[in-house]
Amino acid sequence: MLAQPIAQTRAPTTLEALIGNTPLLRLQRVTAHLPPEIAIYAKAEWTNPGGSVKDRAALNIIRTAERDGKLRRGMTLVDSTSGNTGIAYAMLGALRGIRVKLFVPANASPERLAILRAYGAELVLTDPLEGSDGAIHAVRQLVQREPDRYFYADQYSNPANWQAHYHSTALEIWRQTDGAITHFIAGLGTTGTFTGTARRLKELKPTLQAIAVQPDSPFHGLEGLKHMPSALQPAIYDPTLADEQLAISTDETYAMARRLACEEGLLVGISAAAATVAALQVAERLAARGQSGVIALIFPDSAYKYLSHAPFAP
Repeated sequence: MLAQPIAQTRAPTTLEALIGNTPLLRLQRVTAHLPPEIAIYAKAEWTNPGGSVKDRAALNIIRTAERDGKLRRGMTLVDSTSGNTGIAYAMLGALRGIRVKLFVPANASPERLAILRAYGAELVLTDPLEGSDGAIHAVRQLVQREPDRYFYADQYSNPANWQAHYHSTALEIWRQTDGAITHFIAGLGTTGTFTGTARRLKELKPTLQAIAVQPDSPFHGLEGLKHMPSALQPAIYDPTLADEQLAISTDETYAMARRLACEEGLLVGISAAAATVAALQVAERLAARGQSGVIALIFPDSAYKYLSHAPFAP
């Protein structure tokens, strides 16, 4: 005889209702050397239906544009993306009947390109040597030529990006830690996650330390993260929010990605691994001073869209 279920089946819902309210996981084995009064928690954003933290921003960008009359029936949503935001646009576009056209660096992983095409998005592959900045320039040229045909979502400049995290991610972390959070850590890409979450958490707790993570060099393998001194700086980025900037190397990030998979059972993306390296640096400083801390960081996505690339490729 089959055992009786211990909980009722979840009631029917919608795809959009699944975005947000993600779990907060305590890291265990990679933090085993730390004293018990220092805890590191990771927000498991891969549990969003599109597989990443970018579902939050994409949904808010689309809803805000529709409300304000900027995205109207018959228009095509366009933007530049390294993958995750594009997947969120494509998923929501399929759901809402919105055409989606995306400018993506040609060296984006085959997994992400396949997902985007599966959702029906039109792709324009840009020069891989120009990275995300090249995709930004290309989409801006298109919109300048035909402004009435396209809604330019412009995730790097659109305040709806950071506002999504101000109104959701930050409040979830606050509740999940019972307000005990002392440090918030996130990587810098579009900077929306860091900007919105840090801004709201600092309002709730002015003593909170917000730490921004970026690559230590313009030439790096940390996909999804920007080396801010050498890149186009997003208009939504507020550098005054960061109490500290930590520059993380590609090698230590790749090593941490493998550790998280083999020691924590967490097969996460590159930017999640970089944030973990930064979190351990912060935690070890606290331990050296005999201080306690509750550190929360963002795990933007899983590694399933990166398995053909380093550090996971055989």
